[in-house]
Amino acid sequence: MTKLGGQYLLHHRDFRRLWAGDAISQIGTMITMLALPLLAVKELHATPFEVGLLTTFETVAFLLVGLPAGAWVDRMRKRSVMIVGDLGRAAALGSVPLVAAFGGLTMWQLYAVVLITGVLTVFFDVSYQSYLPFLVGREHLVEGNSKLQGTQSVAQVAGPSLGGLLVQLLTAPYAIAIDAASYVWSALCVGRIGAREPQPERPVETHLIHEVREGVSFVVRHPLLRAIAGCTASFNLFFTAAQSMLIVLLARNLHLPAGVIGLLLAAGAVGGLAGALLARRLADRFGQGPIIWLSCATTTPWMLIAPFLERNATLALFVVAELVLYAGTVVYNVTQVSFRQALCPERLLGRMNATMRFLVWGTMPLGGLLGGALGATIGVRLTILVGVIGASLAFLPVYLSPLRTMRELPGHEPEERVEVDLTAGHQPSGAGE
Repeated sequence: MTKLGGQYLLHHRDFRRLWAGDAISQIGTMITMLALPLLAVKELHATPFEVGLLTTFETVAFLLVGLPAGAWVDRMRKRSVMIVGDLGRAAALGSVPLVAAFGGLTMWQLYAVVLITGVLTVFFDVSYQSYLPFLVGREHLVEGNSKLQGTQSVAQVAGPSLGGLLVQLLTAPYAIAIDAASYVWSALCVGRIGAREPQPERPVETHLIHEVREGVSFVVRHPLLRAIAGCTASFNLFFTAAQSMLIVLLARNLHLPAGVIGLLLAAGAVGGLAGALLARRLADRFGQGPIIWLSCATTTPWMLIAPFLERNATLALFVVAELVLYAGTVVYNVTQVSFRQALCPERLLGRMNATMRFLVWGTMPLGGLLGGALGATIGVRLTILVGVIGASLAFLPVYLSPLRTMRELPGHEPEERVEVDLTAGHQPSGAGE
């Protein structure tokens, strides 16, 4: 049981520092997520394919360095990796307003900035998820992940709203400068964390490929992790295709101002905050396994309104759909991430998280390409429709697995039960998270 009625971590000084840094940087990230595509569409006059390509460059790092990042992180102190990642992202994003001030901004610079930022995000996120069990203890993972997910939901409310306002007042390049400053703040907060990890022991076998294969084998040989991977990877592929064209639809087809777009995208995040607050209760009520597939299957189809948006009451229906979708997504994330962290041996945490990120975020650059290509051929609205239908079916790998009926998910397994034959060359039986 978590102490103090589930509020133990409010009294944990180091967690509060991590939380404070994450809160501000998440708001900055949400500002950039709106400002960048608006910058491309409105100021650089990007085509639908170029906007899709921007999404691809934002996430392709998970394919390029996703797997070795886990092995490298397992060899390093996670806190130090997080600080370097924050400062590097601040420098990359800070170049956008700097170059814009001299009138030299191009799509190629945006591609380079999001690629560099993406690589650093891979290392930061793998370290972040692997550092949390050390910082708060495995018994407080659900509380910690719920609080962090709740903060992200608040940022998803405040960030796009603030971003739309800043784009209108300052223009998009200078709105992105706010995100650069937020990463500096995050680095300062993480730097003040007092808990210091011991230097990880280097294994006798230090070949990078061997270590990567060990992490991959742990994930793909575990049937529950495979099911979660399949669900999330499928959702990310199709929803990214739809999302990459959504800004084009709102900004170019419907001619909505940046402030209104920001409010539309922010409103749904209120549902994410509700999901973070209710995640533990819903898992207790329906069971941990069932709530993972229910949170996907019952919420994503609401987004079928998106392809039919016009400047009328459909915008209000879109807000309701986003409320439902965000709530389900956060419940899903809190439950499955806490399960993954509790299940994995500490020495494999970095590689497990990196493998999962490779499998599930690795589909996002493909989704960006798919969205851009479809948007340029069949049109923006049909592309969004195809993406939402595909995302609505993403729950099937979880539903068809033992997770469907497992009220309580297994925790950390003894080391001898998770050792794998690294020469077997097993492949995942389905798509990944």
